[in-house]
Amino acid sequence: MYKKNKNKKGFVLWFTGLSAAGKSTIADEVYEILKQKNIKLERLDGDIVRQNLTKDLGFSSKDRDENIRRVGFVSNLLSCNGVGVIASFISPYRKQRKELKKIVYNFIEVFVDTPLSICEDRDPKGMYKKARAGKIKNFTGISDIYEKPNNPDIVLKTNKINTKECVKIVIDYLIKNNFI
Repeated sequence: MYKKNKNKKGFVLWFTGLSAAGKSTIADEVYEILKQKNIKLERLDGDIVRQNLTKDLGFSSKDRDENIRRVGFVSNLLSCNGVGVIASFISPYRKQRKELKKIVYNFIEVFVDTPLSICEDRDPKGMYKKARAGKIKNFTGISDIYEKPNNPDIVLKTNKINTKECVKIVIDYLIKNNFI
């Protein structure tokens, strides 16, 4: 589908959006395509990172900030050393993402722009239902805010285009901007 090319430099594709927006689905497919091209990559996902790197943190605003700070630090180390990073984190606050843009080498903000109602309909883990019932506190989009990015590098409207098209948009961006 895409021309094989060596990784020219590290980058961080940072997928942000609500829970069940499609961040991980799209990020996983981008990862698989780039891996087949023998590009040096690492995949960082919120659920996996929280089990290992940040298992000591909860979901308060302060803990969310620390979670993203740690992941940003790791992402930057990898990117500076020529590794492409594909990260998918809700990262709900603009301030967090603004800080990442300042400190992370070749940071690319990918906003998976999916309406809350569609995310709730998808709800594969039943999290929105639990949050609406008051069983989960500080749940992004329900009892905590999600601040949409002001100027993301890439916007993916998953309610208007399918996963395959979203993946193509991301890969095309990387090619156009000489990351791959």
